[in-house]
Amino acid sequence: MILQKALKDWRRRRGFSQEQLGFEANVSSRHIAFIETGRARPSREMVVRLSDALNVPRTDRNSLLEAAGFAPLYRARDMADAELRIIADGLQWMLARFEPYPAFVIDRHWRLVKLNRVAEAMFAQVGVVQGDSLLDALLAPTGLRHAIINGPEVMHHLAVRLRTESRHLGGDDLLLSAADALCSEVGQLDVGKGIPAVVYTRYRLGDQELCFYSTIAQMGSAEDIALADLRIELLFPGDEVTRNILQEMFGQ
Repeated sequence: MILQKALKDWRRRRGFSQEQLGFEANVSSRHIAFIETGRARPSREMVVRLSDALNVPRTDRNSLLEAAGFAPLYRARDMADAELRIIADGLQWMLARFEPYPAFVIDRHWRLVKLNRVAEAMFAQVGVVQGDSLLDALLAPTGLRHAIINGPEVMHHLAVRLRTESRHLGGDDLLLSAADALCSEVGQLDVGKGIPAVVYTRYRLGDQELCFYSTIAQMGSAEDIALADLRIELLFPGDEVTRNILQEMFGQ
């Protein structure tokens, strides 16, 4: 009954009825009902099809496959793996070409996987290096957290992002715990003056103030667990002062 319960849980997390899931997976709702009650045993292909329809993360897809009696399908390779060398080279190219602006790669729990030299220099000033968790740094009272001038606004925005990422993963205790901690510290966001077009993050690093807005990219066709979890964050200057400082310090 483990498979049946897991499939039903994922369907409910995504807010699908049996009819909706059947439509998305191109299978009858009757067959969905039979699978969820144990009257039908899904094939390997059916488990993958339902996982696609429910947008189940790769790690959880492996769990569903194992519960159905099949071998796991998805792997989590190390970035040093020869098979991922061209991917690692592509990430490095993207980070380097984004200079003189900071860019970095994080995993599903916001651990810094790769940084370009601008991000390295910026994070080094607050004691954060490759391999560290940005969540830990944001929740600590000093370092990165202390360097963010508009802390309440940024922390509220990040808490919303963490909860969105958790929902996509079907619930992630670490992300939710971090979101709750951030919200408990900053309280309610004052929206009396309206919502800005974009949330800028303003840092005080030494005797300089830098302002950024971010964009996030990810692998568009990743089937590897580790690759699917990666996020590439690109920080663009939010004002001319920041642009000029970065150009002067890191421009070619």
